[in-house]
Amino acid sequence: MSVDARAEERDRGPLGEVDEATFSDLAEPHRRELHVHCYRMLGSFEDAEDTVQETFLRAWRRRETFEGRATFRAWLYRIATNACLDLLARRRPRAAVGGEVHWLQPYPDRLLDELPSDGADEPEAVAVAQETIELAYVVAVQHLAPRPRAALILRDVLGWPAKDVSELLGDSVDSVNSALRRARAGMREHLPAERREWTGGAEDPSAREVVRRYVEAGVATDVDGLAALLREDIRCSMPPTPGLHVGRDAVVGDWVASGFADLGPLRTVVTSANRQPAVAFYLWQHEEDAHLPLTVDVLRVTGGAISEITTFHADQFPRLGLPERLSR
Repeated sequence: MSVDARAEERDRGPLGEVDEATFSDLAEPHRRELHVHCYRMLGSFEDAEDTVQETFLRAWRRRETFEGRATFRAWLYRIATNACLDLLARRRPRAAVGGEVHWLQPYPDRLLDELPSDGADEPEAVAVAQETIELAYVVAVQHLAPRPRAALILRDVLGWPAKDVSELLGDSVDSVNSALRRARAGMREHLPAERREWTGGAEDPSAREVVRRYVEAGVATDVDGLAALLREDIRCSMPPTPGLHVGRDAVVGDWVASGFADLGPLRTVVTSANRQPAVAFYLWQHEEDAHLPLTVDVLRVTGGAISEITTFHADQFPRLGLPERLSR
């Protein structure tokens, strides 16, 4: 029997006595979508990786509890959600204050491309298309309490029925619906006002022109040129470094104070993360005779201007598949 045939058979009924290799054949095709689910819940790529590993370990140990009343995929989502909730309950509380999420990490688009995309009934394909992987959405989610957070993602992103969510959370349907209302209200509070009008994805033509000008001004360390691309109400952060700057004057003032204009020769690589355009900056290092990683800016473009910049440190370059160095 082929792997696909075994998977189809096992997806319809109890796992029974399966060996570890067969179980892995069943679980591995779901790894990426489970990872994205945990990333939304936790806001951290690394925490999501650890939680998916914990999910697979729990699933293997509890394989006899799978009775086939739901799909194997849904069973894994239940275990992954509970693993996220357990992590959130036992770690030192992280407060998302004033729009800052210090543990936020980017999600590479090349990995998002591994998600199922061969049918409209694939929840993760629909979810990514609806921009629920963009940084502003992930940040807003982190402001929610864990259980309303889970209810929101399961109901609004994955499309689970309220009854299934109530069974997973061990609450009544009324309690789940109440948590969902609170979560939706929280998202409205923390999402940008123009959330439904975003047109600044990585593939948007107007966004590409803004990115081109951003690269040109950035390489020239032209602060005025960069300022001309910013919306008046721009937000700029640099997790895990504390400090959220809101408004063009505040952002430009921070660039000037940090000595951006005097950095030295820069080069860039245009990339994308979280389905948003991104620009990686490399700074010339004479002793290395090369440009080395500096920062990567993930941009949100709204109406032909940059409305948000989330800057990540050089330690994120490998994850985003960026070069370790650029020669002359």
